[in-house]
Amino acid sequence: MKKNLLIMSFIMLSSILCAQKPVEIKLWPNGAPNENGIKEQKENGPVYVEEPTLYVYPAENPNGMAIIACPGGGYYNLATAHEGHDMAAWFNSLGITYSVLIYRMPNGKNEVPLSDAHQAIRIMREKSEEWKFTKLGIMGSSAGGHLASTAATHFDETTRPDFQILFYPVITMDKRYTHMGSRNNLLGSNPDEKLVELYCNEKQVTPQTPPAFIMHSSDDKAVPVENSINYYMSLVKNGVPASLHTYPIGGHGWGYRDSFIYKRQWTGELEKWLREINK
Repeated sequence: MKKNLLIMSFIMLSSILCAQKPVEIKLWPNGAPNENGIKEQKENGPVYVEEPTLYVYPAENPNGMAIIACPGGGYYNLATAHEGHDMAAWFNSLGITYSVLIYRMPNGKNEVPLSDAHQAIRIMREKSEEWKFTKLGIMGSSAGGHLASTAATHFDETTRPDFQILFYPVITMDKRYTHMGSRNNLLGSNPDEKLVELYCNEKQVTPQTPPAFIMHSSDDKAVPVENSINYYMSLVKNGVPASLHTYPIGGHGWGYRDSFIYKRQWTGELEKWLREINK
């Protein structure tokens, strides 16, 4: 594992690799409503996010859609490049206003990341006229996929996303299928079973859950493909439009990397799906 100080430098530098400089929006300029107990960056400790921030890339030719991306990292780090900023130019080319959410790590305080995601949704909606969109989606990879699917299953009228995009997501907290690092970092090492069930998002789907596009590799050893399959089945049973794409190889954590041999397939299928739900 790379040192967390290096990871934080990627948070600051990765946006430089994109075609345009993003707009920075602090989520909680007057202070967050909750805390995770992390006061500084410690070596080999969870990433310290002093000020949770949205980095927004407005589309030059907007098509009426926007996305909030939640990078993965096991609720411990943030893979802000290939699961975040690196996708900005591609989504912008489709006319989509794209944003990357730098959220706080839970450190056992399960409500912290979700509160950041909910606030990001509120802020983006406040800017919808300025950036000319009407549909706002939540996207996430790995543990960021758990955060995105949590936002898609735990919401009120001000925080419901219009669609969800999940890359090899952690969905469940069930020990048989979960990523234990993500579970322990989110819930602690000995959580109450009611809390475990609350964050088993396959059990939280209702007919009001937004449509989903889900991707996973069958040979993923970090986050078993059952996470995506079980979530997909729950969506279907509740009458929620869902598209599941599984690839025979690829492992975990590919994001927008060119090394993933099915990149052309997932980008093509996602583009078609986004056009379809935007009709």
